[in-house]
Amino acid sequence: MAFDYDAELRHLDPPFRTALELRGADRVLDVGCGAGRTTCDAAGVAVDGAVLGVDVSATRVDEARGRAAAEGLRNVAFEVADAQTHPFGDGEFDLVMSRFGTMFFADPAAAFANLARATRPGGRLAMIVWQGRAANAWAGPLLDAVAGEVRTRPDDGAFSLAVPEATRALLAAAGYGGVELTGVARPVWYGAGTDAALAAVLQLSEPRAELARFDGDERARAHERLRDHVAAHATPDGVLFDARAWIVRAER
Repeated sequence: MAFDYDAELRHLDPPFRTALELRGADRVLDVGCGAGRTTCDAAGVAVDGAVLGVDVSATRVDEARGRAAAEGLRNVAFEVADAQTHPFGDGEFDLVMSRFGTMFFADPAAAFANLARATRPGGRLAMIVWQGRAANAWAGPLLDAVAGEVRTRPDDGAFSLAVPEATRALLAAAGYGGVELTGVARPVWYGAGTDAALAAVLQLSEPRAELARFDGDERARAHERLRDHVAAHATPDGVLFDARAWIVRAER
């Protein structure tokens, strides 16, 4: 079973939706739209506007198109595209939004400059990104559990926008102003119980890579440490890991 990101992020979605401040006639770009949940939700609000979701994964875009069709949405479209280089129209969008889809650009400066160009003057940017790896129990502490020791790991990859000062400078250089970061502390949901959550964790590349460092009995012990870590986060509402994110808002 594929990892269910929409289920994982169920507790982070409400504050993000509020931060979007969607309007009925908005023209919206959803960057890194995945299977289209956030794009379709936006289309349900911007009923007199239009919403475009882009993602580099053709498989995910196909899923998104199927979701939009099943929901009967006519003001939404999807494209397989890299937002860093895609030739969006100048000032095409009132809102550029992204739920954890802007941390992986090969050239962040070029990517945000491209997005700023596509945002109309006075238009908005709203995105949610992860705070540091160590602040997220599903990330740094989970890997520490596998390793059997606490390690210092770089805030790269999914955590590349974790430092507020650097993110403000990046967006200002791209052409956005009034950059605001608001901290959000909401858990991520990994499954109804320990077994389901452990299976979900083992679909992620970093825990698999950490386990692969071990062989034989040491690997079995590392796997048991991982299971214990997951089980320690079981609640009546499922396996919940503490998570910390930034909601980033700016204006063109």
